[in-house]
Amino acid sequence: MDRIDRDILALLQQNGRITFTDLAEKVRLSLSRCQRRVRELERTGVIRGYRAQLEPAALGLGFEALVFVTLSRPEAVAEFDEAVRAVPQVIEAQRLFGEPDYLLRVVAANLSSYQQFYDASLVSLPGVQGMKSTIVMKQTVPLRPLPVVSA
Repeated sequence: MDRIDRDILALLQQNGRITFTDLAEKVRLSLSRCQRRVRELERTGVIRGYRAQLEPAALGLGFEALVFVTLSRPEAVAEFDEAVRAVPQVIEAQRLFGEPDYLLRVVAANLSSYQQFYDASLVSLPGVQGMKSTIVMKQTVPLRPLPVVSA
């Protein structure tokens, strides 16, 4: 990956809807060469996809909690992974080294709906030994582009 690929990635992270014409102009490539590079970055999995960033509160999801999950046994990992992928309120799940085993990011309408979801769904996920939640007060650093500086 060279400087031009990194420039392309930085620009696409800022604006995934940029036209190939504008992108090619900004990285100083012909339109066809720019398209080939983007397609290659997609083909090799460097670019995993494109999506819109939504405002949770506008969708009635103004409440967010971080949930720390400890599993009861190591064999439960695959089953837990599969089950948690099927829960739409879990917008991010990370498996961790040590204790706890997982960190989940969960959205809900409000504290009451989160509590109902927690009691009805989260605690019944397979292999769960324990859970601890903390409420997100404010997001001070929103999800941002990955740094694509030269190595």
